[in-house]
Amino acid sequence: MSDEQAEKWRTDWDFWRRGDQRPPAGDWRVWLLLAGRGFGKTRTGAEWVRELAETTPGARIALVAASLHEARQVMVEGESGLLAIAPSWARPAYESSLRRLTWANGAVATLFSVAEPESLRGPEHGAAWCDEIAKWPHGEAAWDNLMLTMRIGHAPRVVATTTPRAVPLVRRLMKEAGVVPTGGATGANRFNLSGPWLAAMQRIYGGTRLGRQELDGAMLEDVEGALWTRALIERCRAGADAVGKPVRVVIGVDPPATATGDACGIVVAALLRDRRIAVVEDASVEKAPPLVWAQAVAAAAARWGADRVVAESNMGGEMVAGTLAQADVTLPVRAVHASVGKARRAEPVALAYERGQVVHAGVFAALEDQLCGFQTGGGYAGPGRSPDRGDACVWAMAELLEGVRKGREPGVRVV
Repeated sequence: MSDEQAEKWRTDWDFWRRGDQRPPAGDWRVWLLLAGRGFGKTRTGAEWVRELAETTPGARIALVAASLHEARQVMVEGESGLLAIAPSWARPAYESSLRRLTWANGAVATLFSVAEPESLRGPEHGAAWCDEIAKWPHGEAAWDNLMLTMRIGHAPRVVATTTPRAVPLVRRLMKEAGVVPTGGATGANRFNLSGPWLAAMQRIYGGTRLGRQELDGAMLEDVEGALWTRALIERCRAGADAVGKPVRVVIGVDPPATATGDACGIVVAALLRDRRIAVVEDASVEKAPPLVWAQAVAAAAARWGADRVVAESNMGGEMVAGTLAQADVTLPVRAVHASVGKARRAEPVALAYERGQVVHAGVFAALEDQLCGFQTGGGYAGPGRSPDRGDACVWAMAELLEGVRKGREPGVRVV
C-alpha cells in the first residue's frame, strides 16, 4: 500500500469496528451504550461524532462530560479521542480556549461540563455525545438541560457512553421511549488490550459484583457492599398517615462547603409513639448560600415542631450554629464531625432499618438513591459527588436512635 492508502485503511472505522460498536438500527433518539472498562466506548463515541461531522456540513454537536478536563483529556485529546482518530485530510481545527473543534465543512463540536450546567442554556444542537453519564454530578438536571438544546434538524440524536451504574439518570433512560440501550463486556475488545492486564482483572474481579459491573458491563441495581438496598427501603415504606403525632422530631443537616457546591442536605426524622423512627421529609436545597439553607432548616423546624438540629460541622460548629441563628433557628444545635467516621454512624442506622425500627413516610427518591450508595467500610458509590441528603438522614437518625437506646426520649410531647 501507499502511505495514503494505508492511512485510509487505518482510519476506516466501518472496517475496524465490531458489530457491538455499530449504532442500533431504527428510529432512535438516544443510543445508550453501557459497557465494561476497555470495551471501546470512547472510540465508538468519537467515531460516531466524526462520521456525523464529516457528512453533515454545518452540524452543531455538543460534547458533554463530567468536567471540562475530562472532556478535553478523553473525548478530544485522548488516545481514542477525536483528534487521534481523525485522518490527516479531515482533522478538525481545535481551539482549546474556545472549547471548540471545527471541520472544514463548517461542522462544529463544542465541549461542555456538567459542573457548569448554565453553559448549556444558550446553544442549540442537532447531536450530542455524552461521556460517562453514570458519574455526572446532578445527572438528571444536566441531562434535561442538554435535551432542551437538542432542537436543530429533523431528528436530533444523542450517544451516551458509560460504564453502567444504577444511578437515577441511567435507570430513567432505560425506561424512556426512543432510548435504545446496547452493551458489551471488556473481553469483547481483548485483541486491543493488554493480555496480562485482562488476565489479572479476570482473576481478581471475575465473578464478583464489581467485576460484573466494570468488566461484564452488567447493570446492577444495588452497589457492592451496600448498607441499604432498594428492597430493604421498600420493606420500610409507609404512608404519611403512619406518623400521627410524633414524640420527638430532629432535623439532620449536611451543609455545603460553598454556595456553588453540593446540595445542603436537610432531612426531618421523627420518633413515633411505637418507638419506631420515621423519615418524614427531605427538605434539601440545591446550591444555596448559607442564609437560604438556614431558612430552609427554620421552615422545616416550624412545620414539624422540631426540638433539635444535628449538623455536620467540618466547617466549624460555631459557624453552623451562627448561620442557623441568623435565620431565627433557636433550637439546640448539636455539631457532629465527619472525621469521626461516616461508616460508624451509618452502619447502626442501616441495622435499624434491617430490624424494622425505621419507616419512610412517603417516597424520597433523591435521598433513597444516596442511601443505596453507602458501602460497608465508609465508601460511597451513589449519585453525585457527596451523599449530602444521606449524611443528613444519618445524623438525624443517629440522634434519635441514641435517645431510644439510652431512654432519654420524652414520654409526652407538648404541641
